[in-house]
Amino acid sequence: MMQNNYPKIHNALWPGVVGKGKGAEPPVSLDDMLTMTAVAEVNGQKFNGVDLFLSDPHISIDSTEDDIKRLAEKIASLGLEIGSCVAPVWQDTGGGSAMGTEDERRKFVEQVRKACIIGRQLRELGIRPHGIIRIDSSIDPESWSQDPVKNTSLIATTFREACDIAADYGESLAAEGEVCWGGMHGWKTMINTLVAVDRDNIGFQADMAHTLLYLLGTNKSDERILPDDFEWQDQSTLEAALIELTAALRPWTIDFHVAQNDGTVFGSGSHDKTGRHCQATDPNGKLDIPRHAGFWLRDEDGNLTKRFHHICWDGCMFPNAVLRDPGTWNDILSVMLQVREQHGWHQSTG
Repeated sequence: MMQNNYPKIHNALWPGVVGKGKGAEPPVSLDDMLTMTAVAEVNGQKFNGVDLFLSDPHISIDSTEDDIKRLAEKIASLGLEIGSCVAPVWQDTGGGSAMGTEDERRKFVEQVRKACIIGRQLRELGIRPHGIIRIDSSIDPESWSQDPVKNTSLIATTFREACDIAADYGESLAAEGEVCWGGMHGWKTMINTLVAVDRDNIGFQADMAHTLLYLLGTNKSDERILPDDFEWQDQSTLEAALIELTAALRPWTIDFHVAQNDGTVFGSGSHDKTGRHCQATDPNGKLDIPRHAGFWLRDEDGNLTKRFHHICWDGCMFPNAVLRDPGTWNDILSVMLQVREQHGWHQSTG
């Protein structure tokens, strides 16, 4: 039987930056993250590509065309392609709250515009065959909860303007469902926000570590799906909850992160607490990664959706010692290959 070659397997490079600095561990350089990704290998199989964080110290959102061309050449020389890109929409990276002042919202949209320019150039250079621009609301749930109706409307207005700009560059935007982002911190709340945006080129980015906390109602207790007395060994109840969650969010999902979570939250540096990303082999992990990835990659009848041309591992806020351990990346690649063999397909490239 021919081995599946889709979806392509990518590694996220932002774990080298997110949660680093500002009293936390120092960042891990772009070159180091690229090298560690490129050398990982399991049974002759390697990562196909990387997803990028468009922010210093990795990649400046104000990069010139020549800067981006050099970046593309560097990544191509390692046998990797580029997929999704994260727009730096937060206040400490030059953006602003999507429900903030007019100036904050203008800065948010401008960061998305710059990210779309880079995304389009990477496509034109032939190194980015698929992927989205990732965004979030850049505001905490508590601030959002002071006036949910008004603040959801403001976020939707900002996202809508960003979508219209993204469309000019042939890009789609994916809103990441993390419990630390206001208006996106519960699964029903997330859907309400997406519906309010009312644009064809916006969708949901599902991350297995973050969406697990949707089931627990973390930061949005009225949207909890699992019973209050739930015990993790009760797999049938867990999977029933996953069926309900994915049935609601899967139609919106346009980008997918494979990850592990131990059922807790974690924050580092300036990053608020959100779903803890665990190592692929963490014995405390609550997910059967290959099996539970299928809840997102297959429809309610068990058929492959083939909606994602690449899937990405997210190890956000892993300690630097873990990031620099070659075994980490081989373990990750191994589980990603299992996901692809169970829920992927073979597509001729000839």
